Amino acid sequence: MIKVAIVGYGNIGKAVYEAVSQSEDMKLVVIVSSKKNIAGAPVVDSIHALGAVDVAIICSPSRTVPGIASDLLARGISTVDSYDIHSSIVNVRARLDVIAKENGSVAITAAGWDPGSDSVIRTLFSAMIPKGITYTNFGPGMSMGHTVAVKAIPGVKDALSMTIPAGTGIHRRMVYIELEPGADFAEVADAIKQDDYFVHDETHVFQVDSVNSLKDMGHGVNLVRKGVSGTTHNQRVEFNMSINNPALTGQILVSAARAASKQEPGCYTMIEIAPIDFLPGNPEQLIRQLV
Repeated sequence: MIKVAIVGYGNIGKAVYEAVSQSEDMKLVVIVSSKKNIAGAPVVDSIHALGAVDVAIICSPSRTVPGIASDLLARGISTVDSYDIHSSIVNVRARLDVIAKENGSVAITAAGWDPGSDSVIRTLFSAMIPKGITYTNFGPGMSMGHTVAVKAIPGVKDALSMTIPAGTGIHRRMVYIELEPGADFAEVADAIKQDDYFVHDETHVFQVDSVNSLKDMGHGVNLVRKGVSGTTHNQRVEFNMSINNPALTGQILVSAARAASKQEPGCYTMIEIAPIDFLPGNPEQLIRQLV
């Protein structure tokens, strides 16, 4: 049995809890959270209180992930995370790779659905159609990472960031916020638009009375690649999904925790790992079923 710790117990942490409970080869040992009353596992309030676990599934905001993962890897505890700041993934992977190799541990970073499983699909698309363009169209739906980023901005009481696809990989961000008493809407809206999560997209910010009345954790993606296979033009492949955002992220993190137990020390992204490593069971049986 793979002994698992969950670090953070928000929407993603709860989804990981549910996915681990359905995994035949895993045992939840402990949850790291400020919440005290969580049924089904002991709770500690710090990663420094973790005992013997095989892998820690980090369910914290992306900007906290590198620090948390570094601390755990240095103690010989493997980690998986859904770090989603695309422009920084290469640097985070390099940083965690050094620490993991020095301490005999394994990290799998950016293991959500995008980046993550969508990255795997894009990789396969490129193998199928080497010359061409891939368009990734998100939504419409709630972006967990963008929403968390908005909530961290001073003056924001609650927030919802919706991603609206405009086509050909271009997106519009629709951000709905409740303000703290005394906060200036214009200042908060400007801070949101200047944040790294939003600065590259068309972003609209709206003040509302109740964010909770707007929330729907559904999301989705449409991936399309068109180009050339060999010397044959007009090749086109497409992938679509409609999902509950935290549920799919949590399931992928749990599958990545399983894959972490099969890798040599170091830090990996999902595209570097054999797909079969994410599944439980005997490899030969899986090959018979899936090939």
